[in-house]
Amino acid sequence: MGRSGTRSLVLDSGALIAFERADPRVRAAIRRATEASRILVPAGVVGEVWRDGSRQAQLARLLTNDAVTVPVMDEAVAKAAGALCGRSRTEDVIDASVVLAARAASAVVLTADVGDLRRIDPHILVVAI
Repeated sequence: MGRSGTRSLVLDSGALIAFERADPRVRAAIRRATEASRILVPAGVVGEVWRDGSRQAQLARLLTNDAVTVPVMDEAVAKAAGALCGRSRTEDVIDASVVLAARAASAVVLTADVGDLRRIDPHILVVAI
């Protein structure tokens, strides 16, 4: 749980893209999470959306916010994500890393891909954007 008892928030690629496009609902959810808890953005998610830091100033600022953590994808996480894909008969290792981050933090995922994440874990807590 976060600083005031609220759940942490995990952002997937769709959430970061919506943030960059200034989606007001996504911006509001992220603002609330930075004030009340913490945000996790798995490293693979950053890799999916990062293209040019000079043109992604808002994203760069978000990633350096004290409330934001970027969990690394080391060998252990990579193997766990791959094994999760095997068990769920899916192929997206980055989505699996989002699920793993959410599970580890008992967090909610902000996503545009509810169906993809639920195929990996039908019990994952998600907020659709």
